[in-house]
Amino acid sequence: MKVDRLFDFLVTILCWVWFILGFFLFFSWFYLGAALFAKNKEVSFQRLNSRFYQVFFYLLRVTAPRHKWEIAQEVAAIRSAVIVCNHLSYLDPLLLIALFERHRTIVKTRFFSMPVFGWIIRKSGYFPASGEGRFTKMMLAQMQTMESFFQEGGNLFVFPEGARSRDGRVGHLQKGALKIARLCKAPIYVLQLAQTDELFPPGRFLFQSRLKNSITLKIIDRIEPDYQEDTPSTAMLEQRLRDAYSVREP
Repeated sequence: MKVDRLFDFLVTILCWVWFILGFFLFFSWFYLGAALFAKNKEVSFQRLNSRFYQVFFYLLRVTAPRHKWEIAQEVAAIRSAVIVCNHLSYLDPLLLIALFERHRTIVKTRFFSMPVFGWIIRKSGYFPASGEGRFTKMMLAQMQTMESFFQEGGNLFVFPEGARSRDGRVGHLQKGALKIARLCKAPIYVLQLAQTDELFPPGRFLFQSRLKNSITLKIIDRIEPDYQEDTPSTAMLEQRLRDAYSVREP
C-alpha cells in the first residue's frame, strides 16, 4: 500500500512538473510566437492547447498503464458541432481539448483573471460562463463569430451540468450550448465519459495511478433536427439530451 501511494505521488508530481515547467520551458515560446505573428491567433492558440494536453495524456498513459483508454474513433472525427458530455473529473475538459484541435468551450469567469492562464483562454476564444458585467462584450463578440466557427469545422464542447457529478448521474442542465446550437443550426453530439474519476477522483490531490481501470468515451446520441422545417425548442433539445443519459444511468 505504501509503495502504491509513493507511486501515485510520483505520477502526480510528474504531471504538475509538465504543467508548470513544460509550459514555461517549451510551450510558452510557441504561445508568444503565435501572439506576435500568427494571422489567426485563436486557431493557433487552440492548436497549442491541444498539443500541450496531448503530451500530458501521453505522460499519464505511460506512468499509469493500468488505466486503459477506450476512445471511440468516431468521437475524434466530430466536426462543426456542439458536443455535450457528462462531467466526472478535472481531467474531462483537458481530454476534450486534446482530442479537438479546433475547439471552444465555456470557462468559469474567475479563470479569466488568472495570470498567464487567463491570457491564454482569452486568446483561445473561450466563452466566459457568465455574460454579465465586464464579460458582456466578450460574450457578444464570441457569439457573433460562432456561425463561421462551425463552418470552419470547429466544435463547441460543454459539460451542461456545470459541476462534476459525484455519482455519475446527470443533474441540472445548463441550456446555453443548446441555444447556440439552435441559433447556428448545428448538430449536437451527446458523449458518455466513464471512469475518469477513478484515475483522478474529485477532492483528491493524488492520481490513483495503480488502479486497474478502463476509461471510455463514446457517442450515445446525435441530435440533428430539421432546422429549416421544424426547429425544436430549447426545452425539447434538453429533454432529448436528458433521455440520452437517463437510459444509461447506473
